[in-house]
Amino acid sequence: MTSAQRSELDLPTAQAELQTRQKERRRTAFEQARRAPFFAGRLDGINPDAVTDDDEWAKIPILDKEELRALSPKSFYDNFCLGDRRDITEFWRSGGSTGTPLFYPRTAEDIKYGQIGFKRALDLAGFTADDVAHMSMPLGIHPAGHMMARSGSDMGIGMVWAGGGNTLRSDSQLDLLRMFEPSAWIGMASYGIQLANLARADGFDLASASVKRILCSAEPLSPSKRSKLSSLWNAQVRDCYGMTEVMMLGAEDDACDGFRFWSDYCYPEVLDETTLEPVPQGEPGLLVVTPLVTNNATPFIRWNTGDIVTMRTGIERGTAYDVFPLIKHTHRTAGFVKVRGVNISFGDLEDLMFNSDDVADFRVEVVWQDDRDELDIHVELTGAADDTTGQERIKAQIRRVFGVAPRIVVSAPGAIAKSFEGAFKPQRVQDLRG
Repeated sequence: MTSAQRSELDLPTAQAELQTRQKERRRTAFEQARRAPFFAGRLDGINPDAVTDDDEWAKIPILDKEELRALSPKSFYDNFCLGDRRDITEFWRSGGSTGTPLFYPRTAEDIKYGQIGFKRALDLAGFTADDVAHMSMPLGIHPAGHMMARSGSDMGIGMVWAGGGNTLRSDSQLDLLRMFEPSAWIGMASYGIQLANLARADGFDLASASVKRILCSAEPLSPSKRSKLSSLWNAQVRDCYGMTEVMMLGAEDDACDGFRFWSDYCYPEVLDETTLEPVPQGEPGLLVVTPLVTNNATPFIRWNTGDIVTMRTGIERGTAYDVFPLIKHTHRTAGFVKVRGVNISFGDLEDLMFNSDDVADFRVEVVWQDDRDELDIHVELTGAADDTTGQERIKAQIRRVFGVAPRIVVSAPGAIAKSFEGAFKPQRVQDLRG
């Protein structure tokens, strides 16, 4: 990496520079929080001159999303948010799928650093000005899509602003993939699989097409889902991680064993879920973060992400990003559904299905019928639709792993992907028991 590239991406050159940035910016984050009426009384007794000392910092109460959601919109903007109306250039919708969404104001300074976060992710994933990238992240009040597209354009990448399937139909997306022959695709992994299955039904083999690099975000990427996506597109798959409360926070390097976390822009802590004390390096714990450069309008401090992660430092692989820690999600926040008294993990079920050689695509419905729970697996087979041997193998695998016998419902090629059309985040597992 040239010095000009390092400067554009604002990368610290060494641990000493990283720690200096963190110390200065943590003090500023504390002062920002003190300006907000919301924090009145919460930060009393904390010494501002020593706030970056571990013991003093730990006195700052951890902030949960439920506390903010309990506020009325007027109270949220009047008491939590900072800045004059003329300072606000955008509003971002919170990314959670439950509860009433929050809309976070963003200043021009927030946007500047936010775009650098996205540029780092693109750069670490190997994107250059030689690439044409088909961008299928949702566009609109969720920020990931337009921030990714704007940041890529600034880097000279040819960005195709397709948006998600809820804004541009998937058949039109496939037309654009044929037309532009992009070298890269950006989107949620589940939508990448959906597109590939629709393309297969349409006689378009994405594995033989132009895309050789994929960057995912906005949902968990399990090893089985990564493998499935990579196989369907015959492309290298990388993941990146962010949250609306902060910014794009990190991305995978070549090893794909965690995210290089931009800890100069956001201060991470990994804490015991019960005691809220720091856990040893490499041990799982609750990720608590403090924005350091995107807190001009929303002064989050010690924000509980709800994610369970591990964090390692000092992992060197010969890149400019080695200065950052590696944070890896355990995906323990995945959902469960109980069927006939058995807890079935969405993630474990998804892994089993994506790992099956018999499965091209699938969705799951849990229904109540004839006075009992039924687990209905709607599946597109890789072989013939009347391949009863493949159906029996799938049924046997599920019964062996979960102890529940499912009902197999065979779908026509492309039918499941079409059923997801228009969904912001396709739900592969649905509980329809009311």
